[in-house]
Amino acid sequence: MARLSSRFSPESSPRHAVSTGWVDTIIKGDCVAALEALPDKSVDAVFADPPYNLQLGGALHRPDQSLVDAVDDEWDQFASFEAYDAFTRAWLLAVRRVLKPTGTLWVIGSYHNIFRVGATLQDLNFWILNDIVWRKTNPMPNFKGRRFQNAHETLIWAAPNAKAKGYTFNYDAMKAANDDVQMRSDWLFPICSGSERLKGEDGKKAHPTQKPEALLARILMASTRPGDIVLDPFFGSGTTGAVAKRLGRHFVGIEREQDYIDAATARIAAVEPLGGATLSVMTGKKAEPRVAFNTLVEGGLLRPGTVLTDAKRRYSAIVRADGTLASGGEAGSIHRLGAKVQGLDACNGWTFWHFEDGRALKPIDDLRTVVRNSLAAIG
Repeated sequence: MARLSSRFSPESSPRHAVSTGWVDTIIKGDCVAALEALPDKSVDAVFADPPYNLQLGGALHRPDQSLVDAVDDEWDQFASFEAYDAFTRAWLLAVRRVLKPTGTLWVIGSYHNIFRVGATLQDLNFWILNDIVWRKTNPMPNFKGRRFQNAHETLIWAAPNAKAKGYTFNYDAMKAANDDVQMRSDWLFPICSGSERLKGEDGKKAHPTQKPEALLARILMASTRPGDIVLDPFFGSGTTGAVAKRLGRHFVGIEREQDYIDAATARIAAVEPLGGATLSVMTGKKAEPRVAFNTLVEGGLLRPGTVLTDAKRRYSAIVRADGTLASGGEAGSIHRLGAKVQGLDACNGWTFWHFEDGRALKPIDDLRTVVRNSLAAIG
């Protein structure tokens, strides 16, 4: 097990009280067996880049007869589709055990394997949230000219089951980063190349299927929070670990090839984590915890008998001990009574009703923010 130093210690995360030795490490071994070292429900997210089972029928040459550096490693070869399906089922079951109920799983693949992986996911009652198309700006040509150029790979984003709630999706941050337009399920990134591509002393690629850091950054920014633990059961060259460390997340990788472990260890050790202020995740109202009006009364932020008014003091109501408001013989919730006094069908009571704070009127939504901030400090 390789331990990698990080300035961001597990104990510094408000969401975790981690005292285990496997965080920010690479565990050497087969992914299914190695996952036994992790406790149940211990990771927040999983990114899996399993063997694609490419089924290459021999060497691939360019038109000039030069040899293409294709994926022909032993770890990508399976005796049959049945053998690949059994392998897929085994690692998915092992991953499900260590994934938190609020966690999510990402799996990437090509047409060779992703449909079989997707079918197995559904057979195991995972719930598919999205399929994402990673469209490559610089894909490899189809040298024989007998098929369309393979210019994309597919990611499946899934929850542990159909009833899973509370999983992380930083919707507002993704929308804001996309020029205030909903982030779509087709992503455009170049394949890993240039200085980002790890190479050995012989100048050859250190790993044949190294993924671009930009792809992993979007995945982690979309579906995790600072301090979360991200598992990669097919760690390879360590892209997941490098991006996780830079973005203030923790990681645990599993890899059986020592050459890949050595390359990943050196790569991650050189990563400089971003500062805490730059890692804050933008959230909207939908992502904030629900706070009922009676929470303000029960918590003493508004006492029974307090008089609330609208911003222009045209309407008033009295806070009752049960968390409702009363005005002119009518009673109801902050929303219903706010609509009633105005003769409207609906009203946002949080912004309509105001309380006296010294000489100023402030919306009761300010008090809801106080409660939410206290909840965030606890959790």
